[in-house]
Formats: sequence, C-alpha cells, structure tokens
Amino acid sequence: MPGTSESRYIRLEGNGNNLRVPSCRIPAGIYISVNVDSRRRWKSSISVLSSNTSVTWGNSVTLISHASLALSVEIRASYELGRMLGGGEVVGRLQMSWDELLHHGDEPFDLSFPPVRGVHPSLKLKAAIVHACDDQDDALFDSLVDCEIGRDTDAGHAQSAAYVTSKTVSRLNDAVEHFQLVLDRCPVSHPDHATALTNLAWARLSGYIRNDVQDIDATTSLFRDALALRPQPHPDHPLSLYDLIRALIWRHSKKGTVADIREAAQLYHELLPICPEGTYLHSIAAGKNGVDYVIGRCNKLPIDASDEGIHFRRVVLGLCPLGHQLRQRALGKLALAVKARFGQHGSIDDLDMSIQLRREAVSLCPEGHTGRDTYLNNLALSLASRFNHQGKHNDLDEAISLHEEALRLRPVGHESRDFSLNNLGGVLVERFNKRGDIDDITRAISFRREALTLCPPGHPRCDTTLNNLALTLKTRYDKTHVSEDLNEAIDLYRESLRLVRLDDPERHKTLLNLSSVLCSRFTQTQNNEDVEEAIVLCQQSLEALHSLHPDRHHSFLRLREAYMSRYRVQYKPADLALAVDNFRLASRHPTRGFPHRIILAYKWAVAAEQHSDGSALEAYSTFFELLDAHLATRSSATSRREAAAAFHYARSLPVDAASCAIRRDNLPRAVELLEQGRGQQWSLASRLRTPVEDLESAKPTLARNYLELSKRVSNAAQSSATITDRAAADREATEYRILTRQWEAAVAEIRDVPAFSRFLLPPSYEDLQPAARQGPVIILIASQYSCSAIIVPTSGDLHHVPLPSVSLADLTNLKDRFARAIRDSSRMNPGESRTDLIVLSRIIWDQIMLPIVNLLEHVLKLKRRSRIWLCPTAAFTSIPLHAAHPFQTKADRSGKEPCLEDLYICSYTPTLSALIRSRQLMKKRAPPSFVAIGQGQPGAGKGKALLAVDSELELVHKLVPAMANRTTISGDEATRAGALSALQQNTWVHLACHGKQDPTQPYDSHFVMRDEHLTLLDIMERHLPQAEFAFLSACHTAVGDEETPDEVIHLAAGLQFSGFKSVIGTLWEVDDSVAKHVVEAFYKYMFGDLKDGGVMDCTKAAWALNCATHAVKTKVPLEQRMVFVHIGV
Repeated sequence: MPGTSESRYIRLEGNGNNLRVPSCRIPAGIYISVNVDSRRRWKSSISVLSSNTSVTWGNSVTLISHASLALSVEIRASYELGRMLGGGEVVGRLQMSWDELLHHGDEPFDLSFPPVRGVHPSLKLKAAIVHACDDQDDALFDSLVDCEIGRDTDAGHAQSAAYVTSKTVSRLNDAVEHFQLVLDRCPVSHPDHATALTNLAWARLSGYIRNDVQDIDATTSLFRDALALRPQPHPDHPLSLYDLIRALIWRHSKKGTVADIREAAQLYHELLPICPEGTYLHSIAAGKNGVDYVIGRCNKLPIDASDEGIHFRRVVLGLCPLGHQLRQRALGKLALAVKARFGQHGSIDDLDMSIQLRREAVSLCPEGHTGRDTYLNNLALSLASRFNHQGKHNDLDEAISLHEEALRLRPVGHESRDFSLNNLGGVLVERFNKRGDIDDITRAISFRREALTLCPPGHPRCDTTLNNLALTLKTRYDKTHVSEDLNEAIDLYRESLRLVRLDDPERHKTLLNLSSVLCSRFTQTQNNEDVEEAIVLCQQSLEALHSLHPDRHHSFLRLREAYMSRYRVQYKPADLALAVDNFRLASRHPTRGFPHRIILAYKWAVAAEQHSDGSALEAYSTFFELLDAHLATRSSATSRREAAAAFHYARSLPVDAASCAIRRDNLPRAVELLEQGRGQQWSLASRLRTPVEDLESAKPTLARNYLELSKRVSNAAQSSATITDRAAADREATEYRILTRQWEAAVAEIRDVPAFSRFLLPPSYEDLQPAARQGPVIILIASQYSCSAIIVPTSGDLHHVPLPSVSLADLTNLKDRFARAIRDSSRMNPGESRTDLIVLSRIIWDQIMLPIVNLLEHVLKLKRRSRIWLCPTAAFTSIPLHAAHPFQTKADRSGKEPCLEDLYICSYTPTLSALIRSRQLMKKRAPPSFVAIGQGQPGAGKGKALLAVDSELELVHKLVPAMANRTTISGDEATRAGALSALQQNTWVHLACHGKQDPTQPYDSHFVMRDEHLTLLDIMERHLPQAEFAFLSACHTAVGDEETPDEVIHLAAGLQFSGFKSVIGTLWEVDDSVAKHVVEAFYKYMFGDLKDGGVMDCTKAAWALNCATHAVKTKVPLEQRMVFVHIGV
C-alpha cells in the first residue's frame, strides 16, 4: 500500500502530553490540525487541557489521502471554546508523509515536537485505514479560505509567542498592531468582538508584565468589556473571568491598588465554582500563583469594619474551604472585621460571629501547632468583650482559661510573653470587679509586674505595661482603699509619662490616666493640688489632639470627672456647671461613635437628676437625639431593635425624662420626650420604613444626595482618628466642616418638601395632639422619681394627674400579685368567687384610675360611654387598667358604683404616633373581605391542642355577614404561607391559634401554624396598609411567665404597627372553651346593624368588645372577661 496514489480513508485518534503554550497564555482548549495541502485541512474537536497539561480527544479524525505525498501535523491552542477566530496559537508542528503516518499499522505511536519552554510536546496517535468515511466526522473538514481577520489574528498569536520567547519589543508591537487591526474590523455588533478585545488585551498585558507597556488601565478595560459580552453560561465566560483577574492582579502588584485585589477575590469567588476540577484552568486558578496569591494579599489589607468590608472578608473566607492552608488567617481577618463593627455599632450578632470564627480558628490549631497561642489569645479577647456586653460569667471564665493556656505556650523568653501576662491580668481584673475575689486582683498585679520586668525602659511596650500595672493597682485601691496602691499607681503613670515623647500620638492617654488617679487621691486626701493638676493634664490632652480626634471625647470625660470630684468636696456651683459643660461637649463630639456618646448622655442625665441640676432635661433630649441618629443608620427593624437593646440599662429613661419635664411644669415636653424615648422599645416597629426610604420614593434625587453626603461625613469622621500630622489634621478638619455644612444644607432642602418638614426630627406636641381627636388619651407614667398621668384632651391644655399613693415598687408588686391571681383563677371552677382579682381591681380603681376619672368627669366634662385611650408606660403596661372596678354599693344604696368600663369605652394605644398613623391609613379603605384562620392542631412540641377552634371558626363564619366575602383557613391549610397570603388578600382577620411573644427578640413573636411559625416580622415585612381589623382569639403566651401581660399587649400592638388599625388581643392565656362566648357576643354587636344597610366599620370594635364582656358576665369568669383588650382606632 505505501506509495500508492489512490484515495484512501484514514481514521486518526490520539492524545497529547506536555502541551505548553509558547505565549504562556491559558488556552481554552487544544486541538490537532492536519494540513493536507494549501486548500484543505482536517481538525479534531477542541478539548480542554487537563491539570497535568495533557489532553485526550474524544473523537477521531477521518482523512482522505488523495494523491498528496506529504502533510503537516500541528498542535494548536484555541482561546475560544465557542466561536473561534483564526486557527489559534501553534504549540508544535511536524512535516511528515502519508507513509510515515501509516507505517505503524494498528499500533499507537509517539510524535515528539520541538520544545516549548524547555519541554517537548508530544502526541500519541493511532492511524488506521477504513473503507468509508464516517458521516459524523465530516464536520471536521475545513476548507482553508483566505480570511483577512483570521490571518491577522493568527499572525498576532505568532508574534505574541515570539515576543515571549525572544523578549523583542518589536515582536510585541507587531502583535499589538495585528490584534488592533482585527479589533478595528470587529465592531461591537460583530460576533468576534469579544475575542478581538481579549487578544489585544493579552498582548498588551504581556508587555505590561515585562515593563514594555505602561498603560494597564486601558488593558484592564478591554478585558472587562470582553467579559461583559460573555455572561454566564457563555462557554468562554470562565476564561474571560480569569483574564480579567490576571490583569487586576498585575495592576495591584505594581500599583498597590486595593480595589483591584478586592475585585480579584470577588471574581475568583465567581470563577472557581464554574471551573471544573481537573482542568488546567482550575489548577492555575486554584494554585499558589492564582487564588492563593490573592488570598495572601487580601489578608495583608487593613481591616475595614463597614458592611462592604465584612462582605469582602466573607468572600475571602469562601475562597478558603476546609483544609485550605490559609483558612485560619482568613477566619482571623473576618473575626477582626466583625469585632471592629461591634465596637462601632454594638450589635451582639457581630460579637457572637467573631467568637464563632475564632473558635474555628483555634480548632484548626491543635496542640503543638505554631500560632496556637495567638488564636487562643484572640478568642479570649472576643469572649471578654461579650462578657463586658452581656455579663455572662461563663464567657469571662473561659477567657481566663484561654489566656492561661496561651501564657503556658509563651514560656519565659518568648517574645510575646508580656502580651499574655498583660491580657491575663486584664481579664482577672474584670473578674475581680464582678466577684471581689482578692486572689484574682493579686494574681493580676503579679502578672503585670512580671510583664513590666520584660519591658524595661527603652522597650517599645514599656509605657503601655506601666499603664496596665497602674490601672490594676488603682482597681485594687477602689475596693480596698489601701493608699499605697493609689500612690504607686500615680508613680507608675508619672514614669510612663516621662518615657513617652512629647509628639507621641498616644501620649494623651497617659495624661488622662494620671488625671483620673489624681482625682481619686483628691477625693481621699482633699489635697487641692491633686485635682488642679488633674484639670491641667486634661487640658494638655485636649491641646495635643486635633479638633476632630475621637479621643477628645475621653478628655472631656476626664475633665468632667475632675470637676465633679472637686464639686463633691467643695460644693461650688461653678464646678458643677463646668462638669455639665464637659458632659455636653463629650456627648456632642462628632467623631466619637454613637454608642459611646449615648452612654455618656445617659450618665449625664443620671448625674443631673442626682444633683438636681437644671441640665437634666437637656441630657434626656441629647440621649434620645443620639439614639435616633444611631438607629437611623440601621437598615432593618431587627437591626434597629438590636442596636437599641444594647442600651437596655436606659430602659427607664423615657418615663424618667417625662417625670423630669413634669417636675419642671412642661407637660408638652413630657409628652414629646416620652413619645421619642419609647422609640427604643415598641415604637421601633413604626420605623420599618425609614424616613430615607420614604424620601427615595417621593424625591429620589434628594435621597441619593443625602445618602452620599451622610456616607462621606461618616468616612471623614472615621479617617480623622488616624491623622497625626497637624497640617493634615487641619486640612481634614476644614474638609469635615465643609461636608457637614453640605449635609445640613441637604437636610434643610429635604425639610422644605411639605411631606418631610420633620425629616429626622422627633414629633412635636402639635404633631401628637391629634391622637386625642376622637377622645382623650391618658398617658400613665411610671418613673422612679414619680408616678402620674398626663391627659391629652380633644382640645385645650394638657392636664397632669399626680398619683401620690403609687410608687414604682407598688406597681411592680401589683403586677406580681396580678400574675399570681390569674394563675390561681385558672385552676378555679367558673362559679367560685375571684376574691384576689376583685381586691386588685379595687386597688387599680382607688389608687390609679379614680383620680383620672374625677378629672375626666368634673374638669373635661366627658360624657359617659365616650371613648378614651389608655397609653401605659413601663410598669403600667403589665397591669389591666381597663379592669379598674370599685366593687362596692353606692352610698345611697341605689345600686352598685360604676366601674371604668361602665363609664367609658376603653382602648389602648402603645404610642400616640401609632394611633395617629392608624387614623391616617383609614382614609384609604379597601372593600371589606374577612378571613378566619384557625390552627387547633399545631403539631408536636408547638403547644397543646385547642379543641374549640373548629367550632369557633364555624361560629365566626355564621356571624360575619356574607357581604364580607368571608373565607376560612384551618387544619392543613393553616400554614405560614397560607396565613400570609390570606393576610395580604383580606382586610379583616380572625386568628384562633397559639401565640407566643419572644421577650428577647420581639420581632420573632409568632402565631403557631401547621408547619412554621408566622412571625411578627413576617407580617411587618409584608406592609399591609389595607388591613383594618384583627381579632386574636385563644392566643397563648408562655404559661407562668410573669412578664406575660406586658408581652401580649405588645403582640397585638405589633399587628397595629404592621397596618391593622383596630386589634383585639389578650393579656394572658385564654380558655378557648369559654372564649367562644366572648367571640359570639362581640360579632353580634359588631355586625348587628348591617341588616339595616350599615357598613363594616372597624372603629366599632372597642364598643362591641365593651358590650360583649358585659353581656357574658354570667357565662364567663372575671379573668376571662378582663383578658380581652382593644388596641387602635
């Protein structure tokens, strides 16, 4: 057969090894090309290169030998898996005859090609003569058509390869010229435009890597444009991602642009999941010069505690799966970022996350692992922070154990032993402050003394260690009052101050610490020189800090401490005034974080009350203003709730502020402060849509301008903390003032819009007074300073009703007695007398409601059966005020004295704003539709079966008029999704199911459905402006929970905040077997007049409930009548 000239069909198949590309570019795939003559060639399919630079072609090539005596076998790299432009880059080429090809018979044979980067590419082929051409391979035949853009593309590849191997710049220029010509002929609409962009970009990047091209920005833009044209699932999307990543990495390596390495990490996060393992691209992308390089660089970036910065750290961690050598570092960096955000915003979730991350990091460092001591130390620091935030002793004990283990891993001679000694001493000081065990403080002093021996004068941490030991001695002095400890602390601070350079940016801290201990000694010895020196030291610290430095806040604090110390000894009003001035300056210092300023405003209010200072009202106002500003930075109701919960110790401030305003005869201000202050509790629910969100809908341009300026002001404030150069600090201060004025101007422009005149401002009394338009609102204030009521009338001036016989302790006792009486009553027979409840109802009448009723009757001349709204605060929210009853006969024996609900139709409202908002929403009413949702069989672990639910739903269905388009959902249909859908589609709802208020996370309070809980947050997020009325029947809270009365009111109030204008809720557990009597009577009164052409009106609910509870007196026990309350319009 050799030598014959007849046509033959030859099948060729094989694989390749050591397939490196001359240009060092990552190919999309490799193929074999067999060129028969100048017009014809056969090519294999394009196969993806494997991680070991080998490839196997899954198909075969069928050749027709014709009369040609020679052929060319080429290995080519393609840079496209999709549509291909040109023939790609030549990896290797061999000339051979047909006889050489067929000489091996059916046996595989090797072809070795000239070396590429020191390695010979090779093919293992098998050639066989077949009798006919297989049709399936016909598509592999190519006519070598003369295509200009294809020729230029191939020429560009050849010149690029020659440039890389020869480093001759002229070859690079030729490659760029060819690729630019191709791009010029492939406009945006051309199918090869993305390929042309990529080829030109790679040539330019090759030159940039070797410093022969300077403009990397244009190159990066070319890659970015190509990627945009190849979105997922384009076959070349992964390679385009990688191309852009390489450009970003090289730009970062030469320019240090942080944004580039961050973007590279994000792109790797997208690339790796879609890049099949075992491929060459995956091996390069996942290798040490790929993603590992990016991770390493990211781990060296400064910590950014913003939401964007933390998202970035999560991306980096996502690039380090379990087992990855860099996972520990990535865990540590993310933990640092979330802990820093905790320091800024106080969200416990961030602190919990840092602990979780650091626990994992420790778990990846078994005993004997280098670096275990560092990860133990970091976990201990997070646990100590959580202890300071939540006071859980387990956290503190674990932190001490971890620091002790870290210290054992840092024996004498270890370079970081002083760190562990100081840190362990610090947590022992914390435990001593909590438990008073003298052994803890003794050990802490011992550890810190040892640390000082390791940091002699000249050591970079000597001054810090002196400060730490001084602080520990001062702590022991505060408990034991041994003057030697205080004097030694002063000497140590003086020594630290002597060692610190005058221009040291941290010197002000030592000045302040010394000031503090001098104040303590002044309090002990009353030596005036000490307090005067303390004041001078504080003033020096202020002089050392530029006007925007966050630590000026601490200088003001220490000055306040010094003046207060002198005031307590000498009682000079001027010192108290100066202390208040520094309270004011510290709480309003713009670059200190909101949490610190809020805490200080709280302390200011407490001190002002303690010393009867006239600034108390200003202090309360400052606290609420700062809290409002802090909460405005949060994007969700849950995060706002968490932020407010961090200041749980200030929960009484709203009522204390109101009491303060009352004592100053300023009733309107009392109402304003109470309304504003309660924002840290249930009024947070009314902020589900922030003012900015409303503004974005109405005036998007103003909103964008405001948000951008807010961000810039915040960034400028934070960056000022790191400035030590005075000239730079002055420039920064000027820039900050300009930004602040622009921000204020933006806010003023927003307030010029009629609907936003109170933008970022709390409501004024004029805004709140309309809450009483349909009847007086009685605000009951329970403060440690006084208990009283303010009556907001329909018109005219406010009225104050003192309650001199009631104290906060009395109300707490009354609440506890009610809880016990309710539990006892639930175990009684229906016919038994509820003696305890009767006694307690009399107390409510005599001591709380009677003085209020007297004013309503005799001063306001309020007619009987008029509506009134009760707005209880603090301890009053746990007491059923509407159940006030004298339970006695009239003096003339003509009958029984009327109770509160005989006199008036009572409703509740959690805040005045909630009532106003509900009335405003009533203006937009939808056609009525009624749904009854019941779940009497909630499933295992979700509460006992409610056997009367089905019969109650049947009863409701009969009583609700047909005009209401009534529907019923129960049993398996009463799921979370089913209930949510029903709430969105109906305006009236009756809920018969278990309910549970979550005391720690109110937005997790829920109704129990068949599958999942229907949470309050679920309902709030739906925003139901069309909702009108909700009846919460048979809704239970945790049995035996002493806080139950307060919580269930809040569950119903939460529905009102969600959009329901009128809600009937329950104060404690309801007996579903008797609740149906109240339900039946209620709906009969509610819809009794509809037969005469009336309309469904949710504002009748309070009257209908009042009538219903009177009507069922003989059927329903007292505690099951008073359990129902009405909230809203």
